[in-house]
Formats: sequence, structure tokens, C-alpha cells
Amino acid sequence: QVQLVESGGGLVQAGGSLRISCAASGRTFSNYAMGWFRQTPGKEREFVAAISRSGSSTFYASFVKGRFTISRVNAMNTVYLQMNALKLDDTAVYYCAASGLNAATAKARYDYWGQGTQVTVSS
Repeated sequence: QVQLVESGGGLVQAGGSLRISCAASGRTFSNYAMGWFRQTPGKEREFVAAISRSGSSTFYASFVKGRFTISRVNAMNTVYLQMNALKLDDTAVYYCAASGLNAATAKARYDYWGQGTQVTVSS
């Protein structure tokens, strides 16, 4: 089992920045590719970003490319999502997820999920 706990969400003005974190425990963190997803009420959970086990490869949804950066520190069992130039549409609950396979965009490829952290972007 892998336990994932997100933190760092909150209220931020449009155009601002926020960094959210996900701390992992339970199994060897570097054995898992990590992803960030987000969800708003009434909508499907959607892919935001993913990072390979070593951190050497990253993947982004088109709507965050150039604004968000995913990173990880395996020694700290933590993955981050740096969010810049935030827009009202970025308001969502953000979830981190761990995959025993390669980094992927599909939710079904992820085995473990955190509880989520709310990010609210205001005008």
C-alpha cells in the first residue's frame, strides 16, 4: 500500500502562484511514477501532469503546459506541482496518484490516490 497526502492548497488570486505537495509513505517512492489530476463538481477527474520514477520525464495536459511544473524529490518521498499564472478555470480539487507502471495520463493506470487538496482561484 502507498499512502498519499496532499497539502498546500488554498485561495489565490488569478495570475498568482501556488505550490502543492504530495507526501508518500508505505512503499519505496522511487518505484512509482506520479501524477496530478484535478476535479470539479459534476466533471470527470482530469489529467494535469505526470512524472517518471526518476523524474527525468514529465508530461502535461495542454491546458497547463508552460504554466505548471511537476517535480519530485525521491529522498523526501514527495512530489510537487508548481502552478503559475493561475486562471479561474484552474479552481478544482487536486489529487496526486501513484502508478506502478510508467507515467501515464489515464486515471486507470494509477493504483493509489490521495484525498485531494482544494485550490480556489479568485478574480
